[in-house]
Order: sequence, then structure tokens, then C-alpha cells
Amino acid sequence: MTLTGRLAFITGAGSGIGRSTCQILARDGALIVAADKNKRNADETINAISKEFKQEHISLELDVGNSSSIDEVLGKILAEYGKPPTIIVNSAGITRDNFILKLSEEDFDEVLKINLKGTFLIVQKCANAIIDHGINNASIINVGSISGKYGNIGQANYAASKAGVERLTRTASLELANKGIRLNSVLPGVILTPMTTVIPDKVKAKLMSMIPMRRFGEPEEIAEVIAFLAGDKSSYITGTSIEVTGGF
Repeated sequence: MTLTGRLAFITGAGSGIGRSTCQILARDGALIVAADKNKRNADETINAISKEFKQEHISLELDVGNSSSIDEVLGKILAEYGKPPTIIVNSAGITRDNFILKLSEEDFDEVLKINLKGTFLIVQKCANAIIDHGINNASIINVGSISGKYGNIGQANYAASKAGVERLTRTASLELANKGIRLNSVLPGVILTPMTTVIPDKVKAKLMSMIPMRRFGEPEEIAEVIAFLAGDKSSYITGTSIEVTGGF
């Protein structure tokens, strides 16, 4: 197994892409720290993978938009394992969709806080912990969105946050490459997750017509790309973004 002995920290691990990432990384041998604002969902993720892969994984409650919450979680990880994670996956994210003319300031701020500021805080705090422990082989994968590249009607806040994630990833990769920390982003298209189940059927039909492969993606298909970026097979890849969109 290609990730045996590696400690992986996944945010937004309670559902969707985050949960699938936990499953795939555990399959490849990593020890999993599943973090989510909804602790029950994170527990469900860990219970499922622990039964399947017979390893000791843990789940933690985390608010990525809260600096103190991140500090607390990192403290628990260091106490449990004696080292920081060397695979970090920023999958936590929210939507608060509306047209620009109706989008509230509160909904704009909340999406930027979780999706962009949360990613920044996790990157900063985990990178400092990795450097402080003298580790020089780590991979941080940030989940962006194809909406961040092309925009999407009704998602000014979400698209802006994910565009920011991509540029944050690129900038951090330049600053941290000489520390042995690689950073890359994955840009999913329309993926079958709880976030997309609320899309109206008419909109789903329109989106489907724009996808050359004529189907929506599965969370596992994003997780497999994340697993590749987490391991040594991608050891010379940093600062890049990989689109996983079915050709969208």
C-alpha cells in the first residue's frame, strides 16, 4: 500500500468528497484523522473505514473558519500520534447560492470564511507544524472547483472563494517547495454529493448537457486523484490544478 504509515488529516470528512477521500487513503494504508463540523458524520466515516481496513483512525470536531478550533484539533493530533499529519486534504466547503442582486453580505462572508479563509488557516498551521517537527516530505491538497475557473450563475461567492483557493495553493507552493511541502488543488466538476442534491432538476439537466461524458462524477473519482497527489508517485508535482470534470 503506497501510503502505509502516513498520517492523513481530512477536513469536511463527514460526507461527499471528504468521506470518499478518507476511504481511499485508508485503502492505500494511511492513518486517517477525519475532521468535520458535524462530529456525528465524521464518526460515521471513521466507523465505516475502521471496519473495512482494520486500522486505528480517529474523528474530531472542527470548524475550519475558527483559528482556535484548528489549534485544538492539531494539539489533539500531536498528542495522539506525536507528529503532525503529512497528508492534508482541505475538503470542507459550503454554498450559499443566490444571484448577485440578491446575495446577502452575510452569505458572501460566510462562504469566503469557510472555503477560502479556512483553507488558508489549515495550510498555514499544518505547514508550521510540519516544519517545526523537521519533516521534509508532505503533501497538501486543496479542493477547489471548476466554478472557480469559469464562474457559475448564482455562485458569485462560491466561485470567488474557489478561485481564491486555487491562487492560494499556487502561491503557497512557491513559498513552501524548499521546505519539502507540496501543494496542489483539484477542481471537481459536478459531483454527486449532498451539496449537489439540492440543485433543481432543470438545472441538473442543463448541466448534464454541457458534460461530454454525459454523467455527473462520483466522489471516489475525485478521491483517487487526491490519493495520487498525496503519494510519492506525484513527487515532482506542485503548484498545479487538476480538473476532474468529465470534460465540462
